[in-house]
Amino acid sequence: MLIGFSGYLFGRRQDLAFEQPAGGNARRRHHVRFWRSPQADEDGRPVWLGAGTFDTSVGLSHTTGQITHHIAPDIDAERDTLMRDLEAAGRLAALYFVTGVGPTVNGRNGGGDRYFTDGELAVGVLTPEGATGKRPLERLPSPTPVVIKNQLWAWLRPALGGR
Repeated sequence: MLIGFSGYLFGRRQDLAFEQPAGGNARRRHHVRFWRSPQADEDGRPVWLGAGTFDTSVGLSHTTGQITHHIAPDIDAERDTLMRDLEAAGRLAALYFVTGVGPTVNGRNGGGDRYFTDGELAVGVLTPEGATGKRPLERLPSPTPVVIKNQLWAWLRPALGGR
């Protein structure tokens, strides 16, 4: 999951977007976007890439001056929330992580908001459409270097202001 990315992928805007209000205020929301990839997986199923943020307020972009939502800096928290929600709904058959861009401690999104990430991409395999009932979620183990990085990141994340 490409978290914190809002804009274009594959030369176009997102194919799907979802928002979930947080509290009684439209300024605070969970926001996720999905792009259908031109590729399919080994079983011929479509591959979707997603980007999620937790929007904390409405204000002016730090880079363009346009009205925008500002994001919470801990973008991994939103990735993890989305995966937990899909699992709780019984919609995930498997979940694993792959190394993406690597850790970033002081990134900036397109609007100029600060973010940080462990750099991992969540790969969620959805249950087949129409499948009912929860089954045990298949979780693939991380390689040893990733486990070590995750232990270090667990220590660093609170220092950066994360959950």
